[in-house]
Amino acid sequence: MILTAFDSEKRAIINPEDLVDKIEGFPKVVVSCFARETFGRMVADFKGREITRTSIANQEIPIYVAELAGQKIGLFNSVVGAPACVAILEDLVAMGMETLVLFGTCGVLDDDIKETSIIVPTMAIRDEGTSFHYAPVSDEILLNQGTQEHLLAFLEKNQISYATGKVWTTDGIYRETVGKLNRCKELGAICVDMEASAVAAWADFREVSVCHFFYAADHLSEEDWDPRTLSNTADLDEKDKVAAFAMALAVTFAQRG
Repeated sequence: MILTAFDSEKRAIINPEDLVDKIEGFPKVVVSCFARETFGRMVADFKGREITRTSIANQEIPIYVAELAGQKIGLFNSVVGAPACVAILEDLVAMGMETLVLFGTCGVLDDDIKETSIIVPTMAIRDEGTSFHYAPVSDEILLNQGTQEHLLAFLEKNQISYATGKVWTTDGIYRETVGKLNRCKELGAICVDMEASAVAAWADFREVSVCHFFYAADHLSEEDWDPRTLSNTADLDEKDKVAAFAMALAVTFAQRG
């Protein structure tokens, strides 16, 4: 009953606007990543200035703004895990966000995908719970609706190599079994994350523009798990390049208005 009883009613008992006020002048385009170290370096590199805070349970989330190429871009460190991630995104929309550029690590299911390389997900296999509160039941959900073409064109223009394919989104990190791994690979998944399907369902439901991509981290296989560059402090120079790419991409969205 839980996963099949989707309710399309927009108004809930508790709503973001009940708890969060709209902020005048809030940046319409916001960039977020999940890694603490990379995010801290982004704030320093782009001279982010804290403008407000929101929170989830026992964690406060500072929101920053940075000026880049004459555009005001928001910045915040996303919470890991679909429920908390989407709850914070709800708050950001209530504050005034209209477009989100979101990036973070993913585990790869194909050893040919190299560390810290860009992956553009096209579809997500729904193996988490949050998305089912925002979209009717289905096995998979489209990602980056309305932004994928722009993202790929930007990558091509800047001669940045990338892979495309399905992502397996699961919130059970210690339940990524060999059986599930093989099933998802059969369905076409090339990587695994914890938020993509939920973010996509939320974006469609709230009619928010989201551009979501990954950079490759650990490698999952039937034989072994290789953490590769999963650590927050690993391969930081390359991760800085991904962050700079995300900020430049955000500017192009801001320029479109």
